[in-house]
Amino acid sequence: MKNYNIQNYIRYKEDLQDCYKRLPKHYDYRDYNEEGLVILFMPLVENLARKFSTSQQASGVMSILDLIQEGNFGLISAIRRIDWDTIYSSDDPEKTLKSFISKRVKGAIRRGININRGSIRIPEHKLNEINRNFESDKKMVAMFFNSVFASLDDDTIKEHHIDHEQPKEDKYKSPMFTNYILNLLKLNLNIKEYDVVRMSYGLDCEKHSAKEIAKKLNINGSGSYVRVSNIKKQAIQKLIDNVDHSQVIDFL
Repeated sequence: MKNYNIQNYIRYKEDLQDCYKRLPKHYDYRDYNEEGLVILFMPLVENLARKFSTSQQASGVMSILDLIQEGNFGLISAIRRIDWDTIYSSDDPEKTLKSFISKRVKGAIRRGININRGSIRIPEHKLNEINRNFESDKKMVAMFFNSVFASLDDDTIKEHHIDHEQPKEDKYKSPMFTNYILNLLKLNLNIKEYDVVRMSYGLDCEKHSAKEIAKKLNINGSGSYVRVSNIKKQAIQKLIDNVDHSQVIDFL
């Protein structure tokens, strides 16, 4: 297994225990909001991640903290797809819910391991299948990023949403999802592209106009704001070209 900072892992466990203790307890799972459900099931993610960390599949590939992070992405995806009617129509709702979440978490961890494993032998018939599906996979990635950035670019969604239901676009505005997007940016973009996209959409800061970004990044000369817009456009296309569909499929 990869080396990791034991102090960071201990700090993570302490923070998780503190959040879990402060979480109001409800008899019915449906009474928890999304954040509450995430905190409630994060110990389950840790247990599953620890089992993977001792397996041959993950050995030398990912640290326990990396496995937990991938599992948490799967947890968020699972919570957003819960069908409460199906859960509570089963003989054992708690068991059914945990089983549903566990499958998503395990799948997310396995994808993370596969992505980080490096050189993977793929049978020829699978390579042919991949080639056939490549174009549709890229369309899926493009749909994901276009949807995310369109949502982040729209400040009026909540203001004009008069229904009591939470608007669908809000799923792209949670802190954990924002961190996931930032990680994708760091992995696939250079520093300037990363900063332009980050500031344009206010991912970890206030939103900036193209002119403001040009000034902050010392992009000078006439038409500097146009250059910023072009950098943003090129960066998004770079993400679509480089990000694998398996990294975004659970969010569609």
